[in-house]
Amino acid sequence: MEVSMLETAGQIAAKERSAREVVEEALERIERTASLNALNSVDADGALRKADETDARIARGEAVGPLAGIPIAVKDNICVKGFPTTCSSKMLASFVPPYDATVTEKLKAADAVLIGKANMDEFAMGSSSETGYFGAVRNPVDPSRVAGGSSGGSAASVAAGQCFAALGTDTGGSIRQPASFCGVVGVKPTYGTVSRYGVVAYASSLDQVGTFARNVEDAAALLGVVAGHDPREATSLDLKLDYALFPDGLKGKTIARPKEFFAQLSDPDVLATTTAAEKTLAALGARIVDVSMPSLDYAIAAYYIIASAEAASNLARYDGVKYGYRAPAFEDVTDLYFRTRSEGFGSEVKRRIMLGNFVLSSGYYDAYYLKALKSQTLIRRDFDRVFAECDFVMSPTSPTPAFGIGERTDDPIAMYLSDVYTVPVNIAGIPAISVPAGKSRSGLPIGLQLMGNRCSEQALLSAARAFEEVCRG
Repeated sequence: MEVSMLETAGQIAAKERSAREVVEEALERIERTASLNALNSVDADGALRKADETDARIARGEAVGPLAGIPIAVKDNICVKGFPTTCSSKMLASFVPPYDATVTEKLKAADAVLIGKANMDEFAMGSSSETGYFGAVRNPVDPSRVAGGSSGGSAASVAAGQCFAALGTDTGGSIRQPASFCGVVGVKPTYGTVSRYGVVAYASSLDQVGTFARNVEDAAALLGVVAGHDPREATSLDLKLDYALFPDGLKGKTIARPKEFFAQLSDPDVLATTTAAEKTLAALGARIVDVSMPSLDYAIAAYYIIASAEAASNLARYDGVKYGYRAPAFEDVTDLYFRTRSEGFGSEVKRRIMLGNFVLSSGYYDAYYLKALKSQTLIRRDFDRVFAECDFVMSPTSPTPAFGIGERTDDPIAMYLSDVYTVPVNIAGIPAISVPAGKSRSGLPIGLQLMGNRCSEQALLSAARAFEEVCRG
């Protein structure tokens, strides 16, 4: 899919291509790249039916939505009415939601073709898309390596050409890190700009729906479709933001380079790519300044305490009574709970539930959870201080390129440190984007992360596009 999403949408609307032709090409690509395990389910019949409806409407001269005929993948923790939403977990392997998430409603209103549900880490808990019940997602660039997580299926599907764009969720880097690993664009918007209604919760104060695409303009366009206030979602911002890009996105801008992000950067390929990216940003008119943000040293610890505490609470509902998996044999209601949760959850989800219950328990709440919340305040203050004088903050998206499948599954700490550059963004609630910046010596993609102040998406996306235009020639 070399032609962009927006170009293809224009061709379909102008009758230069049919929606059926576009969807058939996507389905053929999905079949040809099925070994990547990027999609948990594919709605081929529904996609073709929607394409035919779109072509018929266009033939009659009727107005169609901005994404008419465009195949879009949706992460499998986002509800689509009448279609499985599994969170890549045994616990929800047979769950079919009776309603659409708000973002799904908006995609349908834009006449997008929802072609499939993307594989992921179980309940979005992971950094490699290896923890899911349906198996690991493989990186399209090198199938022996991970696609990143937890939205690895969304990133891999876009990178492999199975769809033009995809929705993911980002709790601590789950859009940006897989985007970096797979060589695509990933946008995590300001907390509250995209509704979480109908999105299965992991850590409610950190979760945010965002977009994947093959270029910044497409990612921005998809974000413009799904963003907006939703009265059904308590944290939804009642703001009208503009995601239309403007030229000269980096001229006269000041970009902060936190020394804490770079002090322990040891991968030579990531270091070389980031150094080259700095030169590109400067050549485009930006001023790079070194800053200190001491609270960043606490971000990983604070994130895994807060996220695990919220996960333990959110996942308490999966008890085998109301919906989802139920253990086939049990002695009493207590045994039902125990067996259902023991059999239904994978090891990483269990680890985070136990960690969350521990930090919330009597005697440890103040020592861990309350301290993590105080660290969150410090991190937010550091970003506020930097944004008072700078337009953006920069860093690598990930400390390494994509690592091998199975390489870190037995080392949770190494896995968690994959998110060292991304989790501060969620803690602060600010927007960020990962844009391809180069490749390692072995040809693996490496992303640059740009972070902006709250609700600065238009400036952030415009800056990323200016950088992208140079990097992609």
